[in-house]
Amino acid sequence: MSTPLDSPDQGGLATLDRELEELIREETLEPGDHERFSHYVKKDKILESAMTGKPVRALCGKKWTPGRDPDKFPVCPTCKEIYESMI
Repeated sequence: MSTPLDSPDQGGLATLDRELEELIREETLEPGDHERFSHYVKKDKILESAMTGKPVRALCGKKWTPGRDPDKFPVCPTCKEIYESMI
């Protein structure tokens, strides 16, 4: 008699691992100007990213994993325009 662990294609942990790997492959980071600008992101998302390593999405749509001092770069003009239209 076989168990779910003996037959990875029939569910169990192997299926979960395969689904997680597929999600990670789909979670691509966008190239672009995020290296040149500081972007606006919700504070709770920044904290979550710092704790989990999960990428964030800025107001302008850029997606990346924060890891540098935003004070050393100019603010993204698109993020700034969107933010100012919200207030």
